[in-house]
Amino acid sequence: MNLVNPSRLRILDEFFNRPFNGFLAGSDGGEMPSLLSADVAWSPAADISETEKEYLIKAQLPGVDKKAVNILFDRGTLTIEGERKIEKTSEDEEIRRTESFYGKYSRSFSLPDDIDEKAVTAESKDGVLTIHLPKVTRSTREPQKIPVK
Repeated sequence: MNLVNPSRLRILDEFFNRPFNGFLAGSDGGEMPSLLSADVAWSPAADISETEKEYLIKAQLPGVDKKAVNILFDRGTLTIEGERKIEKTSEDEEIRRTESFYGKYSRSFSLPDDIDEKAVTAESKDGVLTIHLPKVTRSTREPQKIPVK
């Protein structure tokens, strides 16, 4: 039983193993295909873990300046968004192959309701964005009685 269409694998294999000249010129000899366009959507890979005191989200954002990362926590959803810009090359450097993703990205996570929204913190180190989502303890989170008017 085939799980993957073999022709698709062949196409991908040819694409990634094509000689530089064929890749840059395209199969019809025209311009280089635009793999760097904003039309290609991407999102950072993320690992989610939990300790007794907090949830941790570690998103892979190599080459992204921490000033270019926006994190929003709203109604139980955490969103990481920003843009990874293409690095400028020198005039004598010609790009032969790019396998990195560039452009705008966005990644959202639905989170449990036991998070202390006011204590969420984030740090970036070595291309990994780590978001700390502290849990609310039962003693600090008590049911709120709402009077009927």
